[in-house]
Parts: sequence; C-alpha cells; structure tokens
Amino acid sequence: MKFEHKSVLLAETVEYLKVKPGGIYVDGTLGGGGHAEAVCRRLNGFGKYVGIDQDEAAIRAATERLASFGNLVTIVRSNYEYMEFVLGTLGIEAVDGILLDLGVSSYQLDALERGFSYKEDAVLDMRMDQRQAMTAKEIVNGFGEEELFRMIRDYGEDKFARNIAKHIVAARQKKEIGTTGELVEIVKAAIPAKARMTGGHPAKRTFQAIRIELNRELEVLKNSLDGMIGLLKPGGRLCIITFHSLEDRIVKTSFRRNENPCTCPPGFPVCVCGKVSRGKVITKKPVLPSEEELSDNRRAKSARLRVFERA
Repeated sequence: MKFEHKSVLLAETVEYLKVKPGGIYVDGTLGGGGHAEAVCRRLNGFGKYVGIDQDEAAIRAATERLASFGNLVTIVRSNYEYMEFVLGTLGIEAVDGILLDLGVSSYQLDALERGFSYKEDAVLDMRMDQRQAMTAKEIVNGFGEEELFRMIRDYGEDKFARNIAKHIVAARQKKEIGTTGELVEIVKAAIPAKARMTGGHPAKRTFQAIRIELNRELEVLKNSLDGMIGLLKPGGRLCIITFHSLEDRIVKTSFRRNENPCTCPPGFPVCVCGKVSRGKVITKKPVLPSEEELSDNRRAKSARLRVFERA
C-alpha cells in the first residue's frame, strides 16, 4: 500500500516556522514528508533539514519524496524523544525551527495490517515502530482490569471506561482477543445502546487509549518539550500540531511554563526564585484548520497548532 497522508495546517505551520534560507530545521514526525517538502522549498538550496520518524513506511515514503533536495535533507529512523542525541551525532547543537505533527497518518489508519483502525477487522497491532516487541494485543490480553480502566478513562476520556474494562476481561477469559473486530464488538457491548447513537464510533476512544499507551505518546511528548525548546537558537520556533485535548493540554501548559517559569507567590514584590523566561508563546489561542481545509480533509477536524519562540 502506498504511503499517503495529507499534511494538516501545512501553509500555517510553514508560515509560523519563519523559514529562512540557510537555516537548520528539524521535523520530529516526518511522516510522508509533506511539511518537509514545503520547508525545503523555502531553504532555496541552503541549510539543513533533519527528518526523524520511527515508522519504516514513513521513512521510505519521505526518502522518495525528498530525494530531489539531495544533501539538504538527512532522514533518521528514531523517536523524537531522542532528538538531542540525533542532532548531536550530526554535529548540530542548535536549530532555527522544530516541527511536530502528532497525528496518526492516513496510511497507518488505512493499512489494515497495522491494526490501528476500528472500522476494519485486522490483527491488533497499533505499533508506530514495528521494531517494538509489544503490540496492542498484549495490552488488551495482559493488562489487569484496573489498568485497563485507568488507561481507557485517562487516555480515551471514555465515561464507560469501567464497564469496557470489565467486558474486555470477561471476553478474554473465554478466548484470546486477537483482532480489532473482536475488540470493537466487546466495546460496543459495554456501552448502552442509547449512548452508541451519538459521539462517533463507540470504540474510537478505547482504540485511542490503547494506541497512546502502547506508543507512550503522552509520556514522550511531556518529556521532550523542554529539551526541544533548549535546542532552539534565539528567535527559533517550535511548532506543534496536536489532535486531541490530552496532547494539546500538555503543549499549552509547557509553553506557558517556559514563557513564565516564576514560582514565587503572587504577592511577592520581586522575583526571588531566579527562574528566567525561555521565550514567548506566539499563539495565544491555537491555530485551527480553515473551512476550506476541513472540506478537503475531514481528518483535519481536531487539529490544533501552537507555536513557541525562543528568547
């Protein structure tokens, strides 16, 4: 299957990056290379673009797409949590801009063998990096009921998390849950018929929760933001596109804390904690897709772009 994915908020992200010829830019979630291609065009043959992705299919697609830019582009198969190490091996200490597009690619959702989709029956997988040993199948069949409940409640924000966890445990005692289709039917049975009529696919939140847990998505994001801001040159920008409230909250909180890190009590006349601002939040409110983009790409619906500029 061909790797296809429409880059969300493409024009807006490239604009906010303030790309300059000769600059150094890093894409921590390279995907099919859509954002990368747009940035590389603006480099005018000078500078450097480092693309990082953990998905082998994405690496292949982006390598092909960006081939015409030659030595301008370096592609590394890794997780963006190791960005500082990856740049260090390339002799890069600071960069002019960093981009993260945290959405699951259309390819990953549509390729049945990847096991991300709740719309088709396939083996439970959901690994972003297929070198990883653990799959969604191990989580569904191996986590205790309380672990499943907390995961679905916290990462899926599903009010029926407790009942879904109970149903999963009861079902797997009869036989191992091996496919996405089996899991969908179990989740459906755990949600009241009336509730299934609204709010989209009944298994959507459970699948999101499993995917986040398996790929450590929120943990990696939370642990990486300060380090990425530290890699920026003065005036350099970090642009992050999120696709659900959990990610957006982490980014929003981190950006605000880096802009105003002071921990002194509000009544103090002067700051004594010594914590200095690392820059400013450029987007006081997240940038949303235009009506035109939404009509062209329904998967852009929940996208949010936030931008931070290093002092």
